[in-house]
Amino acid sequence: MVVVPAIPEIVEDDLQTAVDARTDALQTLRELGPPDLVHLVKQTTKGSTKQIGTYHYATGIDASSSASLAAYVNTLTYTPYDKSQKIVSGLYCCYNAFSRVDMRVQVAIPGGVESYCIDERGEKRVATDSLWLETYLCAVLRAYSYADDGNGEAIKKIVGVRRFNPITSTESEHRFLDAAERLFFKGWQLGSDPEVQLPNLVSNHLTTGILRYIHTTGRYTSGINLFEKLRARDIEISSLLAKVYISADEEVRAVSLLHEAVQQLPMDHSLLDVQAEFCLRKNETDLALQVAQRGIVAAPSEFGSWARLAEVYVAMEAWDLALLTLNSCPMFTYQDKDAPRMPEPSRVLLPVLPESMLDEINDDLASEVELVHPTLRRLHAAGYKGTFLKAYSLLTAVTAKIGWDQLLKIRSHVFVMEEEYRTEKQTGGSQHGTGSRNASTTVLRGTPSPGVNGTTKVQGGDSEDEEVQELQSGKTDHNDTAEGGRNNSVATDATEVDTITNGISNMATADNSIEKPEHTVASEEVKSGSEDPDPSNAHNAQLQNKRLCERWLDNLFMVLYEDLRVYTIWRTEVAQYRQMKQHYEKSPEEWEILGDLAERLHHPNEAVEAYEACLTTRFSPKAMKGIMDARERDGNGRNVLTCLIRLVAWQYRWYSEFSPSLLFAIRKLIEDEGAVKVRSIIQAMSLPQPVLDLTHHYAALCAAFRSNGSEG
Repeated sequence: MVVVPAIPEIVEDDLQTAVDARTDALQTLRELGPPDLVHLVKQTTKGSTKQIGTYHYATGIDASSSASLAAYVNTLTYTPYDKSQKIVSGLYCCYNAFSRVDMRVQVAIPGGVESYCIDERGEKRVATDSLWLETYLCAVLRAYSYADDGNGEAIKKIVGVRRFNPITSTESEHRFLDAAERLFFKGWQLGSDPEVQLPNLVSNHLTTGILRYIHTTGRYTSGINLFEKLRARDIEISSLLAKVYISADEEVRAVSLLHEAVQQLPMDHSLLDVQAEFCLRKNETDLALQVAQRGIVAAPSEFGSWARLAEVYVAMEAWDLALLTLNSCPMFTYQDKDAPRMPEPSRVLLPVLPESMLDEINDDLASEVELVHPTLRRLHAAGYKGTFLKAYSLLTAVTAKIGWDQLLKIRSHVFVMEEEYRTEKQTGGSQHGTGSRNASTTVLRGTPSPGVNGTTKVQGGDSEDEEVQELQSGKTDHNDTAEGGRNNSVATDATEVDTITNGISNMATADNSIEKPEHTVASEEVKSGSEDPDPSNAHNAQLQNKRLCERWLDNLFMVLYEDLRVYTIWRTEVAQYRQMKQHYEKSPEEWEILGDLAERLHHPNEAVEAYEACLTTRFSPKAMKGIMDARERDGNGRNVLTCLIRLVAWQYRWYSEFSPSLLFAIRKLIEDEGAVKVRSIIQAMSLPQPVLDLTHHYAALCAAFRSNGSEG
């Protein structure tokens, strides 16, 4: 028997307020839309006519027709949790992001079923077959988009969501891929990931969902068949097909396909990006550099092309060029997923599924408020997303390889520092310029354009390299964003906090071991139309060969400094406590923050140490997921399963039967170890059988998809 999650209930103050709030929010939805809303009207069984409204959210429910949604509502009438009330009607709301309408199925119990849709103006429309096809595809994509990664963050973000697996068999897979094929060329209407400026044919939520499904389940053959059919209609699909070939370990076919496609589309950004990534994985950095440079010319306004070039420079250990390229990245304001906006409920009921009950994963988040030091709360890097997260990851990767002090030296070598600029203004006047200037596009007067390989370019050089340099020093910037504005307060915060006060008086030495970066010059300070500095001054000549640093990148350095400072103090404290043979204590949430900090700074062993300390006091899905990822890297299958079983049980506890990350983890284990061995290890765990059966359910999905290793 398949175990389904329990049913959370959010009780309304006034009947129908949740449905009205969803209707009002339709015109504000931007992309895939919020999770499905399931609204129930109940009344007591003792003859009273008073009715109350309750609701919960759902993802992964079959939305191909009104009958399938009505069937889900009917299953809710058989729940044994509350015998004193009965359901008299139910309403299922599922958003169609293609046509921007909310598909609704009204179920009267007992009685009939009515289906219709509500548009952005709140007007009622007829639900047609084409609308149901679009709605079905959107429901599958939302199931993957709103699924939890195993660390609990998505579950904690929206309370009361039942998450189901939308594709549990090869038959349902065929229906999904058929719908995807029919609607593929409308996929750009759904929007795209935050790192993509403009959705297009190969970069949108539909292609992201398809690729994630293929990656999760390992159904590469199905993906290849789909993209081969689509490629016959548009050669641009070659980049997606090449990605699946590479994932399926069909690298020869992928390279052949890329070669053929580039002959026809020599400046297609997606094709060039797949090529550059492949060359980078093969450590062919020279080839990757050439392709990444062409990618910049092909898509100068896309963050991904600049980030790829920065990755190549990091791999080549060309640190100065990596910083200059990072400084040229167009940054976009992060837009989060569409989330429901509901009025304050009168109460929330969160029942526990009996099969998921396990003492060690009991983590009622509302039961206690943990004390966390303000400095740990103010680590801004933990909240980075989108382009800022990627840029920060590149910056920490450089720091992990060369160290903080060397990074500061390179930074001062390529960017104009505030003190330098002040000195020049006092000795030689201010800078000269024409037109509008900003930190990403301005090179101080007299600067020779540096080549991509570190040499100085002169006129008559390679035209493509010159285009890259022209874009790098003269592109239109997208960096005056709300995110960048928010980061302007980071430097101020970083200067306000001096130390973590844990009762140790000599922490100042650890604090001083991390040099605080001085600020670079903001573009606003470089005034246009003023006199030129004296070119005979050697200091001025050196200054003119530098560039202005973007304000957002300057703030990233301050945030990185704060991360490193806190990390250094923590490790110094740990060493001193060990020397004194005393126990080093932190609250569970503080350990979780420190583990996340160590991960950001590329210290995996210290991250595991913090996560393990967190789990000794309280269960944390984030800490358990961090340890599981570390054990995966170590190839320790038994320990991976130990973590996986507890994470699966915790997911079911919070109404989620489906996590793509956990399904992928067990698929890889089965692929490496074999299904029989994995099932044996699971069964050998000294845990309640119902808890083990939940993980067996994930293993059974791999068998249903005939994944590698599932037959033995």
